[in-house]
Amino acid sequence: MIRSLPMLGSTIALLLAAPAFAQDHSMHDMPGMGHAAQTKPAKAPTKPRASQPVRSRPKAKPADAHTPAADNMQDMDHSQHGSPASDQKRPSAEPMPAMPGMDHSQHQSGATPPSAMDPSQHQGGAMPEMPGMDHSQHGEAPMPAMEMTGTALPAGDAPPPPVPHDHYADRDFPGGEMAGSREAMMKESGGGQFGQLMLNVFEYQAHSGRDGYRWDGEGFYGGDINRLWLKSEGEGEFGRGIDSGEVQALYSHAIDPYFNLQAGVRQDFGRGPDRTYATIGFEGLAPGMFEVEGALFLSNKGDLLGRVEGYYDQRITQRLVLQPRLELNLSAQDVPENDIGSGLVNIELGARLRYEISRQFAPYVGVSYLRKTGDTARLSRLAGEDVHATSFVVGVRFWF
Repeated sequence: MIRSLPMLGSTIALLLAAPAFAQDHSMHDMPGMGHAAQTKPAKAPTKPRASQPVRSRPKAKPADAHTPAADNMQDMDHSQHGSPASDQKRPSAEPMPAMPGMDHSQHQSGATPPSAMDPSQHQGGAMPEMPGMDHSQHGEAPMPAMEMTGTALPAGDAPPPPVPHDHYADRDFPGGEMAGSREAMMKESGGGQFGQLMLNVFEYQAHSGRDGYRWDGEGFYGGDINRLWLKSEGEGEFGRGIDSGEVQALYSHAIDPYFNLQAGVRQDFGRGPDRTYATIGFEGLAPGMFEVEGALFLSNKGDLLGRVEGYYDQRITQRLVLQPRLELNLSAQDVPENDIGSGLVNIELGARLRYEISRQFAPYVGVSYLRKTGDTARLSRLAGEDVHATSFVVGVRFWF
C-alpha cells in the first residue's frame, strides 16, 4: 500500500501536464516571434478573440518599402485558436496604392484614416493627383456646366438681359388663338360691361311754409376703366313745381382703383333761366370709406360754379345704417337771375337713418339743415326769402 503511493502521484502529474503538450506550436514560426517564450512553462498563453485578431503596429517605413503585415499571415492555422469558419475565408486587406504627399506609415490593413491627408493641401495649394478626381470642384476652375448669371456676373456696363415674354403660352400655341382666349377670359373675369342705377336721396321734406321734395341720384354703364355716367338732382315745393333741377351726362375714366375723373355737360331746368355748363370733376372713395365727389361748371354765359359733397355710411347693425351728409356750393361771381352771389353760396348738413329691408331697398328718416351765406344770403333777404331752413325728411333709398 505504501509503495503504490509514489506511482499514483506520478500518474496524476502526467495527466495534468498533458493539455500543455497537446497544443500546436506552429505559431512559433511566425516572423518576429522568438522561441525564448517557450521556456516559460507555468502559464498558458492567452487565447485571442476570434473577431479581433492581434496585430502589432509596424514601424514607419518609406512609401516605396511599405509591405502590409497581413500578407505574411495567410499560412496561419486558425483552427487551433477557436476562430469560426467565416474568419478563415475573410480576404486580406489590399494595400492602398502609393500617392505622392501621403504618409503611408499611418495605414494599417489598407485603411485610409481621415487624418492621413493634409487639409492644408485643399486651401491655396495643389491637390494631390488622384485618379478620376475633378479638380474644378476645388476652386481651381469653374465647372463646365455652370453659367454665371445675375449678381454673380462681374461689375460692368453690359446691357441688361432681355425682358421675358409677357405671354408664356405663346411659345407653345399660336398667338392668334391665345389672344382670343385671353380676351374671352378678361370678359368673364371683370372685363365685361355692367351698370347700376341708384337714388341715394328720394324724400319728402316737411319744413316751415310749404312742404317740399328732393331727389339726388346717379347711374352708370361701362367697364372697370371707362363708363358713361348720368347724374340728376333737384328740389321743389308742392304746388309750385320744381325750384331748381339739373341733369349731367359724363364720361368717366378710372385714374386709380378708388377715383374716377369725369367730364361732360350739365343742363339746368326749373324756375330760373336755363343754363348749359361744361363740366369736369371727380368721384371716388376717400380714405376712411368716405364717398366724395366734386366738380366745376362753366356755363354758356361765362358763369363759373363749383360743388363739393360727400357722405359716409356708418353701419350700426347689419340692417340699420346712419348716413351723415355734407354739401357745399360755390360761385366765382354774382348770378342775380339765379339768386346766386359770389363766394360760398350755401351749406347743407344732413343725417339720415335707414333700415335696409334688403341691400337694394331701404326706407329712411332724418333731418336736413340748409344755410345760405355771403352775397347769396343778402340777395335772398332782398327777395323776402329765408336764409336758412330745417327740414324733417322721410324717404327711400334704392338701387338696381
